[in-house]
Amino acid sequence: MDMGETKGRSADIPKERLTGALRRGSVKKHVAAIHVSGKLTLLQRKLSNVLLLNAYDTLTTGQVHLIDARTLCLMIGYNSNDMDTLKASLRGLAETVAEWDMLDDQGQQEWGVSSLLSYAKLKGGVCEYAYSPALAAKLNDPKVFALINLNIQRRFTSGHALALYENCYRFVRTGSTGWWSLDLFRRLMGVEGSEYYGIYKHLNAKIIKPAVAEVNKTSNIVVTPEIRKRGRAVTDIRFKIAENPQLAILDLDDGAGVRKSDVYARLVALGVSDRLARQWLGAHGEDHVAEKLAYVGARKGVSNPVGYLAAALRDDFAGEEKAPVVSSERAKVLARIRDLVAARSPTQRDADRRLFMSMVDDDVARDDFERHGWMSALNTGAIRAFWEEMSPGAFEEG
Repeated sequence: MDMGETKGRSADIPKERLTGALRRGSVKKHVAAIHVSGKLTLLQRKLSNVLLLNAYDTLTTGQVHLIDARTLCLMIGYNSNDMDTLKASLRGLAETVAEWDMLDDQGQQEWGVSSLLSYAKLKGGVCEYAYSPALAAKLNDPKVFALINLNIQRRFTSGHALALYENCYRFVRTGSTGWWSLDLFRRLMGVEGSEYYGIYKHLNAKIIKPAVAEVNKTSNIVVTPEIRKRGRAVTDIRFKIAENPQLAILDLDDGAGVRKSDVYARLVALGVSDRLARQWLGAHGEDHVAEKLAYVGARKGVSNPVGYLAAALRDDFAGEEKAPVVSSERAKVLARIRDLVAARSPTQRDADRRLFMSMVDDDVARDDFERHGWMSALNTGAIRAFWEEMSPGAFEEG
């Protein structure tokens, strides 16, 4: 992974464009890069992005950053009780080395190395973590990396595809990554040292082509690989980058207008960070966020309203419930389904969704499930039957 590119923050239907600091003239041809060694998993890549989003506003002013552990799990897509997976991923980030070799502001060459996280700990339901001061300064510089929409990263199913996206996204304004040696590219994809991927034919078939296809289908950019040869041997690769017209780039303005809205004030009062509040409003719109705020506010006994709101926006809780009153029976069924889903591991949840989708023949019903997940109104009966079979007696009283 190339942290020069990465790190994003979330939203749900990205139909915006980059503005403000991320478009300033200094982001030109020679963009500084931070190369991150190690074979990060897809979940670790997503986790590092969320942690950086959470810390970004105080990267250089705060030595320690905090985030509710359950909220963190929800934003990543972990089971909110799966602390073992979270611990393993945090351990992996602390063991991952970030290295940079670039010109500083005075034109002097600077080399540095740092662990990706200087430390992380879980205590009392809170995740506490920190970056080294040198790395924090690099991550805080938009010449080094661009923020990434968390909703876009959430769509990725391949770690190699997300790695390619992260390494290309920060070059969207220059239109090309520039030439990378194949050795560097293998490192960025986490396959360095592999004898199999030392052969370009294998690298192209198993890594490059699938990753390019997923980036172009899933994200807000379109990438096109180009190769350079010495004789018959491929030695270098670069990627031409264009904006995806169907998924325009996230608009990150200075927030002056957004911060004046009543919905923004309600988000901040709830405990949502400034940057995340602006991203949610930019991606979902004020009306949709207000609807989910009302939905969360109506739930009794919610111990983590920010995490619940993140899940409500992500999975469109009650998205189909436009009537002002929902029957108590249906509300109980929906609540039970949410509990059943939450009790599953991330791998199990993914398998559950695919299994259910394979059982839905109607295109309209399939589309509704893709949009609303287990809260799909058109599939209520089938969803209940599915979970009754998965967990016999799950809907019985008492």
